[in-house]
Amino acid sequence: MSRLRITGGRIIDPASGRDEHGDVLICQGVIESIGGQSDGDQAETIIDACGQIVCPGLIDLAARLGEPGSENKATIASESAAAVAGGITTLALPPDTSPAIDAPSVVELIRRRASDADAARVLPLGALTRGLEGELLADMAGLQRAGCPAVSDGGHAIPDSLVLQRALAYAATFAIPTLLSATDPDLDDGCLHDGPVATRLGLPTIPAAAETAGLGRTLAIAAGLEVPIHVGHLSARASLPVLRQARAGGGRVTADVAIHQLFFTQQDAAGFDANFHLRPPLRTTSDREALRRAVADGEIQVVCSDHTPQDADAKEGPFGRTQPGASGLDTLLPMVLRLVEEGVTDLLTALGTVTSAPAQVLGLSTGRLAPGAPADVCVLDPEGLGWCRTERLRSQGLNAPFLGWEMTGLVNATVVGGRVVYRRHEHA
Repeated sequence: MSRLRITGGRIIDPASGRDEHGDVLICQGVIESIGGQSDGDQAETIIDACGQIVCPGLIDLAARLGEPGSENKATIASESAAAVAGGITTLALPPDTSPAIDAPSVVELIRRRASDADAARVLPLGALTRGLEGELLADMAGLQRAGCPAVSDGGHAIPDSLVLQRALAYAATFAIPTLLSATDPDLDDGCLHDGPVATRLGLPTIPAAAETAGLGRTLAIAAGLEVPIHVGHLSARASLPVLRQARAGGGRVTADVAIHQLFFTQQDAAGFDANFHLRPPLRTTSDREALRRAVADGEIQVVCSDHTPQDADAKEGPFGRTQPGASGLDTLLPMVLRLVEEGVTDLLTALGTVTSAPAQVLGLSTGRLAPGAPADVCVLDPEGLGWCRTERLRSQGLNAPFLGWEMTGLVNATVVGGRVVYRRHEHA
């Protein structure tokens, strides 16, 4: 394999705190050296990164890719290509596919499709229970051997607490990271936050109590077993004291938030725009601001896209009958950079939420720039301007809530495993 040199960029590595100008030399799929200046004769391929940021490739902790089962909405090929155009080198695929990721044969199918796509890494997350039905435990050890780095409920919270307890104990026996939903299934049967917008529109609601009740139960069970867990897609400020209390008691829990929760509120759904039909729903301004503070303070360690591409039919009709979800691969990086622009947090912290932090959750060796690390790299122009428009989205899913927004931060090159899989000037 030829050597690749990325030269003259601002190297930012949240895992080590590195922020300096220099070169990154890549050989045999791993980073050989970093910082300083490299000998140009050592590399057959050179990427000029002067005036640009060189950071680890992004890791998206929740990205649905359409297949298997919903190829009319998206495919692994279409979405992994969209991912690398957005600087995302690793996609964690939730297990709520059709069929669910509850057997090694499904894992093998996904891995084969991802290999054929030859773009981003796709990591299938194994199902905690068979068919995600919340009754019989899946063969988690077999899923781990097949290539699942973690197991998850896929957004389908297990209603039976005893089954959840046994599932967490099983996963802990094999040291398998576990990703769980923070919701009470009995309260999670609406489409908008329980507030004035839903009342005015006459739509069924999902109260914040659905999240806090589910979160409290999950954390209590995990604490009893003394096992680490990750809770996904927080939306309510009331969840933050629950997290603090669990951690104060010795609980090992990390959390994530979807990027759209850091910018939108229930008011954005007031016009019946189905692109704002999301799960969990958008909540109040105070919820949004509390989540932003939690990201800045490190209480919430990970920001994800919660990418859920839908076709046009799924987003048409009465709001309550449309399918929830947003397309987010195209907008994850620029909106994370927007958090820095708006003074929510600093650049090192912001990039850490989409690189080193999700890598730690999944136990990956990627998400960092260091000698010997896998060479997954994003080269971006922090001043590059673009617009979020349907004709410019690379994802097959056009259901993006950020449509019409100006985006700052354009990816010029993406490297996966030492291979240049995306160059902007070649895909303009």
